[in-house]
Amino acid sequence: MKLTVAEENYIKAIYKLESQHTKATTNGLAAMLETSPAAVTDMANRLQKKKLISYEKYYGLKLTPSGKKHAMHIIRRHRLWECFLVEKLGFGWDEVHHLAEELEHIRDERLIERLAHFLQYPSFDPHGDPIPDAAGTLKTAPHIPLSHAPVQQPLKVSGVADQSAALLRFLQQKGIAPGTRLRVLHIYEYDGSVEIKLLKQSSFTLSQQVANNIYVQTYGKN
Repeated sequence: MKLTVAEENYIKAIYKLESQHTKATTNGLAAMLETSPAAVTDMANRLQKKKLISYEKYYGLKLTPSGKKHAMHIIRRHRLWECFLVEKLGFGWDEVHHLAEELEHIRDERLIERLAHFLQYPSFDPHGDPIPDAAGTLKTAPHIPLSHAPVQQPLKVSGVADQSAALLRFLQQKGIAPGTRLRVLHIYEYDGSVEIKLLKQSSFTLSQQVANNIYVQTYGKN
């Protein structure tokens, strides 16, 4: 089934809301996609006719199995292009999202498969988000926000929740990226800020807001 760029953008937006356990409402999608509720309603009717979503007025939009499959393919293309832009073309992880937004609409499956092969089938994109495989299967690894991590436990950064360019640049300046190893030295009761130490660096403190947006995994032993 061939979809327009606009249809793909709606499907991806609905998937994003669902993955956050948030109901995909007309007003919510209108705000996310910077359009009007009336335009969302029109698109909802189009997508429902194609059996990509179920839609009922006042109850929101929900992806059908077919719609979710399409969403997985769009996300796969997006995240593979982000890998290519960062690893092969030298872009920063704060620069690639909008470029990948354009490239994700290239639907030639031969190109995407060759791209995945060229990149050696990465499991995660530069921001730590999992990349669906060619069948649309998404494998996720357990992680927790840095703000809830155990003190003095060896940790590894697995991703970031907020992928705004401002936060990504800030983290890059601090030497934090997916794969970075660190320990939490202290979580301050007063404001929830987190003191951490990276390997071979002096300790420093992150605000609770920043720590909430960094995902980590435990590894090894104390």
